[in-house]
Amino acid sequence: MTALAVVLLFVLIGGGGLGSWLYVRSLENDVDKVDAFQGLQDEQRPVRAADSALNFLVVGKDQSEPSDTVSRTDTIMLVHVPHSRDRAQLISIPRDTWTTIPQSLPEDGGGPTKAKINAAYAWGGTPLLVRTIEGFTGVRIDHVVLLDFAGFGKVIDVLGGVDVTVDKPFTPMAVPGRVYQPGVHHMDSVMALDYARQRKQFADGDFSRMRHQQAIIAAVMRDASRKGVLANPAQLNDFLRATAGAVQVDRGLSVFDTVWDLREIRADDLTMLTSPTTGVGMVGDQSVMFPDMAASAKLFAAVKNDKMNDWLAAHPSAVNPN
Repeated sequence: MTALAVVLLFVLIGGGGLGSWLYVRSLENDVDKVDAFQGLQDEQRPVRAADSALNFLVVGKDQSEPSDTVSRTDTIMLVHVPHSRDRAQLISIPRDTWTTIPQSLPEDGGGPTKAKINAAYAWGGTPLLVRTIEGFTGVRIDHVVLLDFAGFGKVIDVLGGVDVTVDKPFTPMAVPGRVYQPGVHHMDSVMALDYARQRKQFADGDFSRMRHQQAIIAAVMRDASRKGVLANPAQLNDFLRATAGAVQVDRGLSVFDTVWDLREIRADDLTMLTSPTTGVGMVGDQSVMFPDMAASAKLFAAVKNDKMNDWLAAHPSAVNPN
């Protein structure tokens, strides 16, 4: 999942009038803030090449098993909002991407090391993940939003479930023996999050998982608008409270100001992409994803310079359906 989707959900609700905007403003203090950029030195960070664009690092944290003692960063996305503020590109970065982490654990020497990209969060929290993503992409991160999977499930339940487009036959772990065939299916939170987590049953593994997460993001945004949450004050309140409880943001992000700034964006204005890779391989006993460095450099240069329209025109097949 992506936490920017939750911020955009505020947008969908906020577009309904003064009362809805007052709701959003009242929830500002209910959204937890984190020190996402603590310790980052400005001279070590990428320059901001396009001041009028916005780049969000969005992270989905999951604790899906009762035996889990810590949250895992199962979802990492770079979300680019161009200067026009009328669309957004969501770029999933595989969690197993093999790259350089700027700082390792003290027992491993503390210096830079190669590892899976999501190790950065486990080793150094949000600030180290920001450093790692900035180093990997060359893109300056403006804001960070973190989403708790369980909290996002509550958002889905308030909507009464969502209609999700299934692209390949899917056997949910939550309901053994049931098979979802390709097509549109109504899912409650348990089923939707099950669909978002699964990768081993699909031939392309983590790529399917990322596409399915993106499909659920689009479904939640569409259903929040389509189901007329605005017309039901009680449901509106439940929806916004659940949304606020699902996210954490960096201390410099104003939810109200961001909602206002992105108010023109709707579900159909989202373009879903995946960071280019050359495929899966082994490093020691680890299964990892190798980035396509040349293709990635072109993609992220377009993000950095706010030239994604040109890049998309040249790479139409890179877009994931939503």
